[in-house]
Amino acid sequence: MPNDNPPNLLPAALRQPVPRLPRVAVVGATGAVGVELIACLEQRGFPLSDLTLLASPRSAGRTMAVRGADLPVQVLDDSSLDGVHIALFSAGSAASKRYAREAARRGTIIVDNSSAFRMDPDVPLVVPEVNQAALATHHGIIANPNCVAIIAAVPLAPLHAANPIRRVIAATYQAASGAGAAAMEELRAATEAHLQGETYAPRVLAHPYAFNLFSHDAAVDLETGENGEETKVRQELRKILATPELRIGVTCVRVPVLRAHTIALTVEFDRPITVDAARDILAAAPGVRIVDDRAANHFPMPREATGQGDVLVGRLREDISDPSGRSIAMLVAGDQLLKGAALNAVQIAERLLT
Repeated sequence: MPNDNPPNLLPAALRQPVPRLPRVAVVGATGAVGVELIACLEQRGFPLSDLTLLASPRSAGRTMAVRGADLPVQVLDDSSLDGVHIALFSAGSAASKRYAREAARRGTIIVDNSSAFRMDPDVPLVVPEVNQAALATHHGIIANPNCVAIIAAVPLAPLHAANPIRRVIAATYQAASGAGAAAMEELRAATEAHLQGETYAPRVLAHPYAFNLFSHDAAVDLETGENGEETKVRQELRKILATPELRIGVTCVRVPVLRAHTIALTVEFDRPITVDAARDILAAAPGVRIVDDRAANHFPMPREATGQGDVLVGRLREDISDPSGRSIAMLVAGDQLLKGAALNAVQIAERLLT
């Protein structure tokens, strides 16, 4: 059971409301997600009185253009978040564990993109379209889910609300962006080398990336055979959907796509469901865009998911392996750097202002 007052954090009831024009910080500002966080704040007109950009010492001295001004990148330290109302963290689990709790204790609300706090029972794991009400329970730290869990939860949640889900089988096709800017650059360089007939030795990922795909690079549990990404997706989807016993099977694969993840989902429901009913539910769901043109063989693709915030859903069809009529198959795609990370975090911050 959650603690009423987690160590070093304030009870939710005692936290001060966020001002109308908060002071905001982006931690990990120069990374792939950090750059997208800044762009989302700017593009969505997020109201703020001050923006602080923070990163590791190797980024010290850099400037980044924000709203027509060049802002300096400062080194993150123990006092960096003093007076900051909302801090968007995307600097990895180590930095989050090192700085987030103390900053939250001093009054900063942390929206954390790492895995550091996702499964902490005292930290809400939030996708605003799905479980915004969980924000009311925060003690200063709010976790942004794993990118696959976010992209899957957006279409699964409205279906689950209409007809409880009994089982999910997922196969993911995950882009280089999920492994960061260095992996994206490796894919570019490896592809160029391959096309020129040259050998390219992998530096970031364990296997050759150009014109190849391989099991997700997270560590594999030698006993179960499941890798860490698959475990995250299962555990986080259960938490987001508030279904701790939901049966979920996941196979995560890294594919040679720069950004935007694709997921094949087969979903078994408590009661029979038709494709038309599922499509109607999804068409009315926030954050979902239907891309389902059978005649043109046009369904969700990472190319079309890239650079926009909706989760594309299509290839909707009856799972003919289930004669009970309770199962639907679908294909979904979402931009890993946007809805799968930065956009979801900024949407959380926006909800804190309302």
